[in-house]
Amino acid sequence: MTNAHARSLRDTLALIAPGTVLRDGLERILRGRTGAIIVLGFDETVEAISSGGFTLDVELSAARLRELSKMDGAVVIDRDANRIRLANVQLMPNSSIETSEAGMRHRTAERVARQTGYPVLSVSQSMQIISLYVDGIRHVIEPSEAILARTNQALAILERYTTRLARTSSGLDTLEIEDMVTVRDVATVLQLLEMVRRIASDIDDYVIELGTDGRLLALQHEELTRGLMAEREFLLSDYLPADLDTATVDARLKWVGAPALLDLAMVARSMGLGGPDGQDLDASLSPRGLRLMSKIPRLPLVTAREIAEHWGSLQGILGATVEELQAVDGVGARRARTVRDGLSRLAEASLIDRFG
Repeated sequence: MTNAHARSLRDTLALIAPGTVLRDGLERILRGRTGAIIVLGFDETVEAISSGGFTLDVELSAARLRELSKMDGAVVIDRDANRIRLANVQLMPNSSIETSEAGMRHRTAERVARQTGYPVLSVSQSMQIISLYVDGIRHVIEPSEAILARTNQALAILERYTTRLARTSSGLDTLEIEDMVTVRDVATVLQLLEMVRRIASDIDDYVIELGTDGRLLALQHEELTRGLMAEREFLLSDYLPADLDTATVDARLKWVGAPALLDLAMVARSMGLGGPDGQDLDASLSPRGLRLMSKIPRLPLVTAREIAEHWGSLQGILGATVEELQAVDGVGARRARTVRDGLSRLAEASLIDRFG
């Protein structure tokens, strides 16, 4: 599935999520045990393949959708799911369009979606299933209870991974301060960050599909992932080779499957570290210092970037005096003292964590 197709599916799921008028209408159709075909879009192409029926152009309501679906024909509403445009129409898509469906209603729905480019909903009278066809994708609309169960399970997994990530990230802080970082250490943190990103992305999709039923879960998800993607950016900024950028790493990791992501050499190779094959996981690395300085309270990110670019390494920053830090463009005496004191506290905290 391409990014454009994924966005189209997410946008459509938001239109039919619990709490929307369209979803209320679909639920009424299911309870009434009648089938339906609903086209989410209206233009000349849709009009050309529509026969019979009648034009309405009235505001969409759950009751109207339910009553109009009692008839044999399809219902056509606008793309924003605000108004009903046609009702009781017979859809006659091009029969040469390939379809994997067997039932007449589903075959018609898939062909209409492919021919018009608009999402089409098919409600099965016998199986009590709502199928969504969009951009060549068939997506079954599940009951909220089933999606909630999967979301809660995913949140539990996300919580375990974020806890593990926090410990590993704290360990990297200590190694950076002591100048003992290896490719393995950096690859481990990026590996966990990528796992968290993928789990969080799945939860995002669930929350969209849940609509109003997923509001509390969305808050929990936000709390667990707050700041993690920024930390990922700082990690890459600190360790990527000069000829590699974040977008390239993202593109490489996108095509890495879940089993391959467990291979640290694969993760290191995506960052351009560990040699040509990424196997030299014990090679030493020196951070530029942006990641650690981002943890200093009240220090603007632009100031941290200026200092990291000026010194080029965390060890250089750690060894700099307040006067030397103050000499960097845009860093005054107050900011220099903030950096010096902040790094000292982080160093003390890392020693306490290690030997306490």
